[in-house]
Amino acid sequence: MPELPEVETSRLGLARCIEGRSLASVVARRPDLRFPLPPDFAARLCGRRVERLDRRAKYILTRLEGGLTWLIHLGMSGRLVVGAGPLPELGRHDHVTVETDAGGHVIYQDARRFGFMDLFPTAEEALHPRLASLGLEPLTDLTPKRLAAMLEGRFSSIKAALLDQRLIAGLGNIYVSEALFRAKVRPERLAGDLSAAETRRLAKAIPDVLREAIAAGGSSLRDYRQPSGELGYFKASWAVYGREGEDCPRCGRGVVARVTQSGRSSFYCPNCQV
Repeated sequence: MPELPEVETSRLGLARCIEGRSLASVVARRPDLRFPLPPDFAARLCGRRVERLDRRAKYILTRLEGGLTWLIHLGMSGRLVVGAGPLPELGRHDHVTVETDAGGHVIYQDARRFGFMDLFPTAEEALHPRLASLGLEPLTDLTPKRLAAMLEGRFSSIKAALLDQRLIAGLGNIYVSEALFRAKVRPERLAGDLSAAETRRLAKAIPDVLREAIAAGGSSLRDYRQPSGELGYFKASWAVYGREGEDCPRCGRGVVARVTQSGRSSFYCPNCQV
């Protein structure tokens, strides 16, 4: 599933195409994605001006004139393709198309249809069932003090705590593994047992990893591409994720190991992550 950097990369690409523009044409080529599309979905979008695009966790929030928000979740395989000029010939997995008054276009593709979309009054965002329980934003709101308070007394692993969207919103398997490596913390450690120094390192490592991934256009796994169609290049910078059996790039003495936690693979260096 696309994680925060991939969603943020998609938001930035989408914003370049539609922000400040009116949606001259919106077509839903099927009535549902993962869930049914909202009633009169295309008609309610068509003709509205896009004021700005925000992101909350792994959700893209398109703010429209008239106080309406268009929520987009990419799911496992969804992607937004943007371009200039008329729409190209469409394929079977091109489910929603948008054309702007400036001649740009957007195509939402989703082979497995695990993504979904919604429309809701912006003023009711705090009550939206997909957004109401989300934790803090790691790029803007994470501090050592907040992280320490969040982890205090927790008996889950630090890996599980960081993946809990009610605590920190938007983190996924790849970037948690990379942040824990930078912080020199083993993923199986109890969340409540981290020292103050480890918590400070982790609070710095998480946004650092995310910002570097966004600058690289995200990581390309399976179906993910940037809105321009390019691959995300942060995969080349992975220190431990997916590198089981390779020498640790930091200490050179450990070999990257993999452990399964709650059905997900965690990668770490047994020598320098303690």
